[in-house]
Amino acid sequence: MSFMQMSFPHIHGHQDDEILDHIANIDDFQIVAKRFDLLSDTTRLKIFWILCHREKCVLELSKMMQITSAAISHHLKALKEAGLILSRRKKKEVYYQVAESKETKFLHDMIEDLLNIACPGDQEQ
Repeated sequence: MSFMQMSFPHIHGHQDDEILDHIANIDDFQIVAKRFDLLSDTTRLKIFWILCHREKCVLELSKMMQITSAAISHHLKALKEAGLILSRRKKKEVYYQVAESKETKFLHDMIEDLLNIACPGDQEQ
């Protein structure tokens, strides 16, 4: 069941102690909180969404976002350290794209669902 099909409260007949067992490992929730913290920055979120659709270098992103290359590099470093994007070097330039993972696909879909936008290629169909 996708998160868009879910109803709340989300009752499975579990007792309170069973629910508490699922949240006992605080590290799991800290991982999720860190992802939301990372993507709470509007610029970083936009960069992530752009890189979901196109591989770009710092200069291209800087031009698209109309912010300095240094600021773009700062955001890219955070996204890369989190494992959300990958980089490759081509001569003197470094190109970035979103990492292929369940997490990045979920984040991509969540952004599009919440903002009610579609991938640029999906609009043509």
